[in-house]
Amino acid sequence: MERLAEPSCDTLEQELRTIIEAHDFPCVGAKAALARGNLRVVSARDMLSAWNDLEIHGALLEWAHAYRKAPEGFRSLAVVFETPLDLDEADFEKAMWHRIQSFADKDAWLGQEYDSDVSPDPEDPHFSLSFGGEAFFVVGLHPNASRPARRFPHPTLVFNLHDQFERLREEGKYERMRERILARDIKLAGDINPMLARHGEASEARQYSGRLVTNGWKCPFQDPRK
Repeated sequence: MERLAEPSCDTLEQELRTIIEAHDFPCVGAKAALARGNLRVVSARDMLSAWNDLEIHGALLEWAHAYRKAPEGFRSLAVVFETPLDLDEADFEKAMWHRIQSFADKDAWLGQEYDSDVSPDPEDPHFSLSFGGEAFFVVGLHPNASRPARRFPHPTLVFNLHDQFERLREEGKYERMRERILARDIKLAGDINPMLARHGEASEARQYSGRLVTNGWKCPFQDPRK
C-alpha cells in the first residue's frame, strides 16, 4: 500500500498562517503576532507520542529567554502535530495534558525556576504554566473542536506568554483587546464562549483544550515544583 506523504513543516506553518489571516478569525492577538513576525511554528510528529518533546521544550526555553531579552510586542509559539486527526474533544484534552506534563517534567529536571508571578497549582485562579522561568498559557486547536475558533486541520498547541498580557493591562489595552476578541468570536460562533474567564477569576487550565468542562472538572496535571 502506498504511504501518503507527510506534510512538511512549511506546509503546516502555512496552513496555520492561512487560518489566522482569515477575516473571521477572532483572536486579534494571534493576528498581531503573525503580522509582526512574532509567530514561531514548531512541527511535530504525533501528539500521542513523546517523540518531539525534547525539541518542543527546547523551543519553549528559547522563546522564554528571547522574551526576557526583548519583552515587547505580541508573540506566540505554535506546536503543530501531523497526527492524529480523529481525536474528539476529550481525547484531545487528554493528549494535550500528557504533552504539557512531559514539558513541565523536563523544565523541573533542568532546574528551571517557576515564574513567581503565577501559581503552579492548576486549581488556583492564578495558575499558569512555567517554562524557562516565564509563565505561559495554552490555546488548543484541533479538527473536531466544538468552537469554530478552535478548529484547525492538525492538533496544535499555541503557547502565549502570560507577561505580555500583564503589560497590556498596565498600558490599559487589555480590556479593549479582550472585548474585540469576544465580539469577533460571538460573530463567528453565534454565542459567547462559556469557558472564558479573566486571569485570577478561575483557573485558566479549564480553558486550554477548548472543551466545555463542568464545575467538577479536575485538571490532570501536577507540576513537580508545586
